[in-house]
Amino acid sequence: MRVGVIGAGSWGTTLANLLAKSAHDVTVWARETHVVSSINTNHINPMFLPGVSLDSRLRATGNTLEAVADAECVISAAPSYAVREIATHLFQEIGKHRPPVVSVSKGLDPRTHATMTQIISEEMPGVPVAALSGPSFAKEVSKERPTAVVSASVDQGVAEQVQSLFSTSYMRVYTAHDVVGVELGGVLKNVYAIAAGITDGLGLGDNTRAALLTRGLAEMTRLGVALGADPLTFSGLAGIGDLMLTATGDQSRNRTFGLEIAAGKTVEQIREERNTVAEGVNTSRLILDVAAGVGVELPVAHQVYEILFEDKSPKQAVADLMGRELKPERWA
Repeated sequence: MRVGVIGAGSWGTTLANLLAKSAHDVTVWARETHVVSSINTNHINPMFLPGVSLDSRLRATGNTLEAVADAECVISAAPSYAVREIATHLFQEIGKHRPPVVSVSKGLDPRTHATMTQIISEEMPGVPVAALSGPSFAKEVSKERPTAVVSASVDQGVAEQVQSLFSTSYMRVYTAHDVVGVELGGVLKNVYAIAAGITDGLGLGDNTRAALLTRGLAEMTRLGVALGADPLTFSGLAGIGDLMLTATGDQSRNRTFGLEIAAGKTVEQIREERNTVAEGVNTSRLILDVAAGVGVELPVAHQVYEILFEDKSPKQAVADLMGRELKPERWA
């Protein structure tokens, strides 16, 4: 199959390489010219996936339309902030034959709060769309460590097509119809991973982490249900699975961000030191607006926002959470 991958970050490159190793005809688009050159000449992506040898059949280009020309499937792996602009641009090429677009980016539109598949559907009318999400560090997939993810689409046939495309001896893909829940799981867990990094950085221990993640999952579920998701989705790979990985794994950008906040760094200092994005930072702003619009309370997420953007002391945030009014445990 001819596949175009838009975005040569760690996850886009990993998925492009997985497909190339499965003998698909894959071209990946990268914005950085040196990344394009390195993939084509040296078969490595030292900027975003260092230490991983890429399949020699994988090609890279700096031209988005070239990447998707005649593609039978398009993988949208660009940073969330760039998805709308890129989707609008690509529609002139893929709108003619409408191949399925698989979104693997995680985030919300800062203006409309739309998910990535909603943005793609808005900018590419008539194009089949699916979301691929779940607990999956790029480096571990690139090393062929057993991994399970979810392919979600309102069209079962499209979900199964994506399932077949990405399934290998080390990548197991399940299908789902709850696109909203699968995408929200991938978005919301980043905020709670930052929170877990903060509490770990403060040395608060295992009890604190367990309580935080359990209540964080409850918040994710409540908001998801209010937005039309199936609550059971948050008990699966795209919910609790992705949350546990991102909140506890050493490779997690969001957990690491929280650790650095606990160490006394500011959001601006951390961003200046990184070439990758911790999506949970911007998401912590957006989900409070979303939650307010549907009347859902997110105590943990609110404290993360105040730490990141209102200079609140992490220790004070913990104290405020522990001092909230006593009440029955509420899940969804």
